[in-house]
Amino acid sequence: MHTESSRPTDAPGPATPAANVAGNSRITGAIGALIFVLLVVEGLTILEVQRYMWLHVFVGMLLVSFVVAKIASTGYRFSRYYMGQRDYVKKGAPPTILRLLGPVVTVTTVAVLATGIGALLNRHVHWLQFAHKASFVLWFGAMTIHVLGHALETPALAFADWRRTQRRLVPGAPARLVLLAVVVLVGVSLAVVTRGWVHHWQHLPGL
Repeated sequence: MHTESSRPTDAPGPATPAANVAGNSRITGAIGALIFVLLVVEGLTILEVQRYMWLHVFVGMLLVSFVVAKIASTGYRFSRYYMGQRDYVKKGAPPTILRLLGPVVTVTTVAVLATGIGALLNRHVHWLQFAHKASFVLWFGAMTIHVLGHALETPALAFADWRRTQRRLVPGAPARLVLLAVVVLVGVSLAVVTRGWVHHWQHLPGL
C-alpha cells in the first residue's frame, strides 16, 4: 500500500506532474486499504474453511480485480520512477526493505490467487492444493511486513478523496473514485459469476 503525504503547504496545483504523483498515491492507497479489509475477511474464513468455503471463494475471486488494479497502479509508479520522471524521482522510492519485498508480495499474491483458482477448477489436481497453501505461507510473511510498513500512512490516503478539504488539494478525485467503483464492480461481478465454482472445493481432503 504505497503512499503520499498530503500537506496543504506543498499541495500540487491542477494538471501538474506532481498532482499525478499524488493522485497515483491516493488511488494506490485506497485500493490497498480495501485489499487489506478483504484479506482480513479471507483470513477469518480459514479458521473454519469447510464451513465458510463459499465466502472464502467469493472473497478470493473478489480480490482478483483489486490485485490487478494494485499491481497496475504500483507498476505505473515504479516505471515512471525508474524512467527518471522528475516528480516521481523527487517523491522517491519506499524504504529499501519494502522495495525489495514488493516483487515478492506481487509474485506470491498472484501465486495464491492462481493456485486457488486452479484448485477450484480441478479438484483432482492435488498439487494445486499444496501449492496454494505453500504460496499462502510465503505470501503471509511478506505481506505482514508490507502492511506494517504502510500502516500509518495508508488510512489517510484511502479516505483523502472522500474529504472535501483534501479533495481540492489533488485534482482528479472524481476520476479516481469512478475508477475505484469500477474495480469494485468488476470484482463483485467476477465473484458472483464464479460462485458456482465453490462445489469444486467442497469436501476436498485436507481442508
